[in-house]
Amino acid sequence: MIPFVLRRLATGLVLLFAVTTLTFFTLQLANIPVARNILGSSATHQQIASLNAQLGLNRTPIEQYWSWVTAAVQGDFGTSYFTKEPVTDALQSRLPVTLSIVVLALVLTIVFSLILGVTAAARAGGAVDRILQAVSTISYVFPPIILGILLVLVFSITLHLVPATGYVPIGTSFIGWLGSVVLPAATLMFASIASVAGQIRGSLIDELRRDYVRTLRSRGVSERAILLKYTLRNAASPALTTLSLQFIGMIGGALFIERIFALSGFGTYSFDSAVQGDLPAILGVVTVSVILVVIMNLIVDLINGWLNPKARVS
Repeated sequence: MIPFVLRRLATGLVLLFAVTTLTFFTLQLANIPVARNILGSSATHQQIASLNAQLGLNRTPIEQYWSWVTAAVQGDFGTSYFTKEPVTDALQSRLPVTLSIVVLALVLTIVFSLILGVTAAARAGGAVDRILQAVSTISYVFPPIILGILLVLVFSITLHLVPATGYVPIGTSFIGWLGSVVLPAATLMFASIASVAGQIRGSLIDELRRDYVRTLRSRGVSERAILLKYTLRNAASPALTTLSLQFIGMIGGALFIERIFALSGFGTYSFDSAVQGDLPAILGVVTVSVILVVIMNLIVDLINGWLNPKARVS
């Protein structure tokens, strides 16, 4: 297992280096007028040159890249050009907001997808299967933004069960934290159910047609035991892969969810940094995003390796 993990970590480090390097030099080629954006259109050439020197933008791209890399490996992503806030501090304060939403959305996705997928597979071709597939399809095509607004209207404005906006840290109050993230998480989760539940259903139906299932049935093993104890384990791998892809989509989709619920999270910070051309912030966002993807893929690989030992060898 240890060599398996080390191989995955080495692959993740290579991916991190490749993506951050490509992002850095792409931003250099874009030639973003950072000093002009900060000072405004009325700034003189002398003022722009002075600010470029102050920010280190008058150095060669290689020098800038080396300076950024040597600081980044120590956890220092520099200082925002526009807010003057250290990027590391900004990410540390905003990342918990987005991770709270995404992790809760993943948990909800797993729970509801298992219920829908297993139920549909157990009754494949029947009325329940068709109804559940219709529900999954609706969840896939229904716009999350509209859903978020509807959830706010029902649960916040009409029923007054949870706040419509704002974020409460989990360390301050668990109930307050749950109330502040449950609607954003439900909104983010809704579009993921279709893919994951459909994958579970399809994989389970394939497993139920295999020879070993017929053997289990001939031995008198109950359908419930066959479904939950044997076939679900074998069918989990494709669903986990789909779930890891949904995680990546949720990180990107968090931007729109945070806008709806007025949350100052990682998605909002990413968008604002990109619009402003804030180079240190953009690089910090890209680095953290890749790290999150690598961690998620490692977790999925470990679970797949536990479910199927052959995966560790391959």
